[in-house]
Amino acid sequence: MSSVSDAPVKPAVPLAGYAYGAAGAILFASKGIIIKLAYGEGIDPETLLALRMAFSLPFYLAIGALALRSMRVRGEALPSFGIFAQSAAVGALGYWFSSYVDFLGLQYISASFERLILFTYPLFVVLFGALLFGQPIRLKALWTFLIAYGGLALIFMEGLATVGTDVARGAMFVGMAAISFALYQLMARKLLNSIGSALFTCVAMISASVLALGQFALVRPIAGLMVSPRVLMLSVLIAIGATVVPTFLMNAALKRISAQANSMISTVSPVATMVLAFFVLGETASPLEFTGAALVMTSVGWFTLSDRRR
Repeated sequence: MSSVSDAPVKPAVPLAGYAYGAAGAILFASKGIIIKLAYGEGIDPETLLALRMAFSLPFYLAIGALALRSMRVRGEALPSFGIFAQSAAVGALGYWFSSYVDFLGLQYISASFERLILFTYPLFVVLFGALLFGQPIRLKALWTFLIAYGGLALIFMEGLATVGTDVARGAMFVGMAAISFALYQLMARKLLNSIGSALFTCVAMISASVLALGQFALVRPIAGLMVSPRVLMLSVLIAIGATVVPTFLMNAALKRISAQANSMISTVSPVATMVLAFFVLGETASPLEFTGAALVMTSVGWFTLSDRRR
């Protein structure tokens, strides 16, 4: 007769990973709201992105230095130059390019629509995982993709009727952000396991910060950084509350759970954005837009939940 200790032990549910993912998703949801408020003050995307990165950069430099020091104290070998270079390149894709096209898109569409488009990145994770990384793809992923984009099409048509062709431009830019962020997720996983989430996050964000500040220097006068106190406050909010804290939370989640499982948690993000947009920006939605949002959130949420159970 076997003893109780011989019974198979179920693996512990990584609750910390889900908690980190949920907190990061909610904080990221506030980004579009703050950006919209800043645009109302007359700032342009390049200047706002540069301020965001300038205020967040010291945190990443300090935390990165502490992470390297901790590795030396523990006697661990430092990552190779190649790993640092790959982390910088992946960070440029996920945190500079993706952020920049997202900032561009928010000039033309609502914060709620922007978050719903970004919310579809888990479907791109699956599609690009199959096309570029040899990961299996299942029929339900394709059906989910069609349903989610059917929901976005409803919102798009409503926006086209009320806002005009600018909504198409905004949706295109934010769609590029979703695609590039999906590629970032796929490429970041291996690097996170190689150098740890804290150091990877710092290298990735330092790279993105350098590119954002370099971009600003090329297209805007330095005097453009002298903004009003309100814009300065909003820039700090984006840098700390919607960038520094959630990036560490998200990468800590990715280290504990899969990209697909992490995307399941992100279902709270569009809901949080819609609530914030209603109370802060006064954004409202028609019944058709609510229907489209429900299709997007239900399809992506169902897919990621069933993928985790599998």
